[in-house]
Amino acid sequence: MDTPKYKRVLIKISGEALAGDKKFGLNFDVIGPVCDVIQRCVEIGTQVGIVVGGGNFWRGVKDGGGKMERSRADHMGMLATTINSLALADALEQRGVDVRVQTAIEMRQIAEPYIRSKATRHLEKGRVVIFGCGTGNPYFSTDTAAALRAAEINADIILLAKNIDGVYDSDPAVNPDAKKYDQLSYMDVLKERLGVMDTTATSLSMDNSIPVLVFALKDPENIYRAVLGEDIGTLVKV
Repeated sequence: MDTPKYKRVLIKISGEALAGDKKFGLNFDVIGPVCDVIQRCVEIGTQVGIVVGGGNFWRGVKDGGGKMERSRADHMGMLATTINSLALADALEQRGVDVRVQTAIEMRQIAEPYIRSKATRHLEKGRVVIFGCGTGNPYFSTDTAAALRAAEINADIILLAKNIDGVYDSDPAVNPDAKKYDQLSYMDVLKERLGVMDTTATSLSMDNSIPVLVFALKDPENIYRAVLGEDIGTLVKV
């Protein structure tokens, strides 16, 4: 059996990544392989927390387009993250993984309210905990929620699963000569405005000395490689 490098991880999965090539909604051809890999991570003893975005359904400030009050648009985005959380939970349960969904906004009929000590206890028992509704507050991204939850549960690392395979000095979709970084400091990210996460999430990770590994979810196996400590993506740390 493989030996994980990290005992407890917080995986941040973008909503857009769950949509795959469909660009909208849920693509179970993407979700299934992701959950297969998470199952393997649990089986080798890694404790897994997950924060999922909602951009495959609704991005508050972007989709509101200035035509909605910002707080209300952000609350709609939180509900979108709950849809994704329940979908991931169902797929994991189909694979025999014990999982709990906790939401920052109470909706007791479908999920537990977020309680840090309870979440930690679930993790210690080998359950995957999926954190929905971001931080529960408008004006904060799900990246910030990932940094916050990682700090609260004392995660060893944030695994930032995105649509791109690392951090570049410019947009590789626009600039074919864009340079990919293997490792960066938090200050580099902030000074160069590299857009790994928003500045609030980056600062929160830096203040709590939580490393962030950015990699592509297109190959779900990267999650397992990351847990084992293999050299993939871009590592951001102090």
